[in-house]
Amino acid sequence: MFRWQIRPPAFLRRLLPGTVWRLPVAGERVVYLTFDDGPIPEVTPAILDMLEAEGAKATFFCVGDNVRKHPEEYALLRQKGMGTGNHGYAHRQAWRTRRKDWLADVEEGSAYVPGELFRPSHGQLYPGWLADLRKYCRHIVMWDVLSYDYRADLKSEDIEHNVLRHVRPGSIVALHDSLKAWPRLQTALPRILRQLKKEGYRLESLTPAEIEKRCKK
Repeated sequence: MFRWQIRPPAFLRRLLPGTVWRLPVAGERVVYLTFDDGPIPEVTPAILDMLEAEGAKATFFCVGDNVRKHPEEYALLRQKGMGTGNHGYAHRQAWRTRRKDWLADVEEGSAYVPGELFRPSHGQLYPGWLADLRKYCRHIVMWDVLSYDYRADLKSEDIEHNVLRHVRPGSIVALHDSLKAWPRLQTALPRILRQLKKEGYRLESLTPAEIEKRCKK
């Protein structure tokens, strides 16, 4: 895959001013793993076990409807000290949804996943919607590395390569706790965690306090 497909180019980041793609960590070896689309009982608890085995923290951008259906898994995320963020209620694509309906979906999602973090479903967001979106969240989080773990035409080795080849200090890595991603992630994630740890990285939650602390430096 081309590098720009995995690490979004600078011009794309500039189209969405004020969004968070990577944190300035001043030379510290810190990485922020994020998981989208859960929580679901078939995948999320297993990912938590993998993270716990390596002493890693992460942030889960949760679909509101999944939280409604699986409150135990959402409670487990909080119990394990993981960060959580709103990923909309019904995982709507901004590019196929009217602005009013899309914002209503974000608002509904925030009722199930309260807090200050939001990631748009499918990574789709119009620059002109930013002002309205900030009524429901303080920090709009994108990513510095996209793993493509959801693509059925890739192998677990491809997911490892996408992450480990492109990760750098301060990277926000996009993964998925979904049935679509699990066939690759169940093998790739333990290897990614072990290798990042071997390379001296700390794996931390992406909390509002962490974003504000880092972005002030």
